[in-house]
Amino acid sequence: MAEKTLQPTKKEQIFIWTAENKSKQTSKGEMSAPTEAVVRVRLRRQGLINIKVKKKPKPLFGSGGGGKAISTADIAVFARQLAVMMSSGVPLVQSFDIVGKGHENKKMQALIMDVKNNIEGGSTLAESLRRHPLHFDELFCNLVEAGEQAGILESLLDKIATYKEKSESMRKKVKKALSYPIAVIIVAFIITAILMIFVVPVFADMFKEMGNAELPAITQGVVVLSNAFVNYWHLIFGSMGAFIYAFKETKRRSIKFQHALQRLSLKLPIVGEILNKSAIARFARTLATMFAAGTPLVEAMDSVAGATGNIVYSSAVLKMKEDIATGTQLAVSMRDTDVFPNMVVQMVSIGEESGSIDTMLGKVADFYEEEVDNLVDSLSSLMEPMIMAFLGVVIGGLVVAMYMPIFKLGSVI
Repeated sequence: MAEKTLQPTKKEQIFIWTAENKSKQTSKGEMSAPTEAVVRVRLRRQGLINIKVKKKPKPLFGSGGGGKAISTADIAVFARQLAVMMSSGVPLVQSFDIVGKGHENKKMQALIMDVKNNIEGGSTLAESLRRHPLHFDELFCNLVEAGEQAGILESLLDKIATYKEKSESMRKKVKKALSYPIAVIIVAFIITAILMIFVVPVFADMFKEMGNAELPAITQGVVVLSNAFVNYWHLIFGSMGAFIYAFKETKRRSIKFQHALQRLSLKLPIVGEILNKSAIARFARTLATMFAAGTPLVEAMDSVAGATGNIVYSSAVLKMKEDIATGTQLAVSMRDTDVFPNMVVQMVSIGEESGSIDTMLGKVADFYEEEVDNLVDSLSSLMEPMIMAFLGVVIGGLVVAMYMPIFKLGSVI
């Protein structure tokens, strides 16, 4: 079965537009869109004519009036704020006005106000959100649409907010687990490079002045490495930069390479366990939210597959979708994939029998989110002594290698 990957084809930009309605009344606004043509199409759908569109000029200094890029955390906060406003009885358009004007991020403020303008133009909330696929994914939009159609938008906005908050918390935990060892390796390399380029040559010159005394093997090796750093530092750093750039570009452009990395990451010690459990937590949390919204199981599986964040689990979920479409129970199809732990399968089976599958999936998500949290804390505690030992061996080894000839000379004297 071919794997479907949805990716934005072009980065969105901010456009300023001016148009007239059928009564010849002029209105102005800003809209985030990939191209000017998209802006014109959206405005025509709202019944506007005599449309003039131009790209919003960038300021000479700074970016977008000081606004930073919109993050998933911004979307999570927006969902919670909107849920609180709606549950308090504030009308939808007024809720957008309050939330948008109170946001510190100028780009997020522009996004919220653009959605508000679309709603005032006659679009539904789901339609307005779908015009910004870079920030509101299909799951978000589908749940909003289901809430609007069923008349339970307030309830579903609350569920979306909870889901986004849990997902963002999980993403940060996994990122913390992965970034810690990488940061240590980078720091160790920088310190080593500084010693090799600036410190070791000073000792090497001093050793030359000692005459023909034979240096210890470890010292000779360090001096050779130092000479390589001093003479070919531009090649070393250039090669590393080229490798990192090539790696990132290959990862960005090649779906097969991304999938290979994702499969490999699940097999890594400790980190692999964190990634496996976080994928199960996202699967359970997403499916529980979709069930609570009344989304049919087969229709929900596409969004669930994309939310798992790993090709192994997304492929398993898509296979489950095919099985469920032919009448297979969810628990049975999960067991057949041989990906999900027995405890998860049993919980889902109990949920199917009792008619409370969304509750059971919520409990599974809570359990695995707590497991990920504990694993990240354990990894941090384990990494601290390992980091100290690693840096001690690397830096201490260089220092000992440089002082060994001096100690040897002192003993001779």
